[in-house]
Amino acid sequence: MADKETAVHTGSESVDATPYTEGVTFARPPGWKYKGFKFPFCKEIWYASPKAQLLMVSFVCFLCPGLYNALGGLGGGGQLNSNVQANASTATYAVFAVVGFFSGSFANKLGIKITLSVGGFGYSLYSASFLSYNHTQNEGFVIFAGALLGFCAGLLWTAQGAIMMAYPLEQSKGRYISSFWVIFNFGGVIGALIVLAQNLHNTTGTVTDGTYAAFIVLMFIGAIIALTLVNADDVIREDGSKVIVMKEPTWQSEFVGLWECIRLAPWVVLLFPMFFASNIFYTYQQNGVNAAHFNLRARSLNSLLYWLAQILGALVFGGLLDISSVRRSVRAKGALVALFILTFAIWGGGYAFEKDQPPREVTSQKGYEALKIDFTDRGYIGPAFLYIFYGFYDACWQTSIYWWMGALSNSGRRTANMAGFYKGIQSAGAAVFWALDGNGVSYRALYGASFGISAFSILVAAPVIWLYIKDTTDLEEDLKFSDETLEDVAPTAILNEKRAALAGDV
Repeated sequence: MADKETAVHTGSESVDATPYTEGVTFARPPGWKYKGFKFPFCKEIWYASPKAQLLMVSFVCFLCPGLYNALGGLGGGGQLNSNVQANASTATYAVFAVVGFFSGSFANKLGIKITLSVGGFGYSLYSASFLSYNHTQNEGFVIFAGALLGFCAGLLWTAQGAIMMAYPLEQSKGRYISSFWVIFNFGGVIGALIVLAQNLHNTTGTVTDGTYAAFIVLMFIGAIIALTLVNADDVIREDGSKVIVMKEPTWQSEFVGLWECIRLAPWVVLLFPMFFASNIFYTYQQNGVNAAHFNLRARSLNSLLYWLAQILGALVFGGLLDISSVRRSVRAKGALVALFILTFAIWGGGYAFEKDQPPREVTSQKGYEALKIDFTDRGYIGPAFLYIFYGFYDACWQTSIYWWMGALSNSGRRTANMAGFYKGIQSAGAAVFWALDGNGVSYRALYGASFGISAFSILVAAPVIWLYIKDTTDLEEDLKFSDETLEDVAPTAILNEKRAALAGDV
């Protein structure tokens, strides 16, 4: 099969004509970070390459937020009283909302690996707080751990977003995003398997100490792995180009950069409703469906199936978003239409389930645990498939948003700020919905709000997708958001052509 050629766009016609042949690498600086290795069925890879760095951050997220998702997917954090986890999640997302909005500045100033490692620490402490609660019933410690997790998660997810959106070449972003989502959600899968195995015969409704201990250790390992990453300015792409960052970032320049991100592209605020909606449905799905209507071992199985469906959703949407025979602008619009259709199809099925379920006042009673659905019951299959489709839908939503943001910019600095906006506003939405759940709002109301806001936010985002996502991103436009020059970051082929042209003029 012939190598594909991709035009590298920098804003000038002479440069547009210079192709990059996929799979062909250029000379790299000396040193262990740039020493190439070849593996069977794999192209050359070096430690400071986008592929290696994405793989590393994927494993960090596999061990930290991936296992956190497995814990949350049980409903109630594995506790019989789901209000404890709801209140902790409210604290998590309230702090996350504030920190996330400014965390792009932290990532740009402190560097990717420090930001990611500090972020990973909070997940381990959060799991430890539930282990403590099993013995002390100290809800205050759980809420404190939730708040600290909000600070840490804001840093981790911003660093992760910058890597996933800014490091890959344009034609590979869908595959990079889906690859990350697959590895990350395997954390949820493995975590769910651990929980299912340890609680298969557990009828108490509360997760065992051994489960929490396993999560604490694995999450801490994830935080340590983050320290082995390289920072963005060391990364060299396959075509010889580098990630756009600030050469000399200061706290002032990075906080000013937040404002510049909005000033230079004010239309990005139309994506904010989708950012807000992107985590609100977890509250209803995890506590209003899984915890409310299934017993512990059925919840554990549902959680496993949910994260497996996330992997499938990421593979499907990530692959479709990188189809090279279809123009990028057309793919962006197709993803929006597909997401809108999925919203009504899956949440419509959710209504068929929700309208026949008993209210919160009934399902929250201790005696109701014995009446909840078990996976051996005849009525299990239908609701289980609904929960699987909820997982598939979430992966499609997240993959699309990351890909759209990555299509708007290739700048590491700008994408870090956009990731911060995304995670901050996302967390504000989650904080609101976890607070509603903690205050006893009906599951029917949580369902309606989740469905309505999701559908509305897609319509609000449509003008950005239709008008501002082009077939390629202008390099010179991205450089306006940095103190770097074309010589600092452009692909090797473009620089060689420019130097040859200058030599010919002499």
